[in-house]
Amino acid sequence: MFVNWGKCTGGHWCNLLRLNLNDNYFDNISGVYIIWHGGNSPKTVKVGQGDIKDRLLKHSADPEILQYKNLTLYVSWATLSSNYMDGVEKYLGESLKPLVGSIFPDVNPISVNFPWS
Repeated sequence: MFVNWGKCTGGHWCNLLRLNLNDNYFDNISGVYIIWHGGNSPKTVKVGQGDIKDRLLKHSADPEILQYKNLTLYVSWATLSSNYMDGVEKYLGESLKPLVGSIFPDVNPISVNFPWS
């Protein structure tokens, strides 16, 4: 499945800690998201699903995620129907092996494109 991943102004990756989640854009959008850190060896920090604004607000204050902030935390999200969120989260989790969180829905994975591909 092809999904459209969110970016910030100018087509740049969004910095999780600088993203204005109170912008009306984030009102009532649900889907999946990926948080990763930059640096010499970028790695996926967290994948998840749900209300994008709510989840990212929580993650931007989570010490487990913030331990990587010195490497710059980036985020991207894709709006999805709830029918697909479990399967896509499972695929992202199994494929990207995030540093935080390792339990994903017990469903068949649904493959999607990655934000950087």
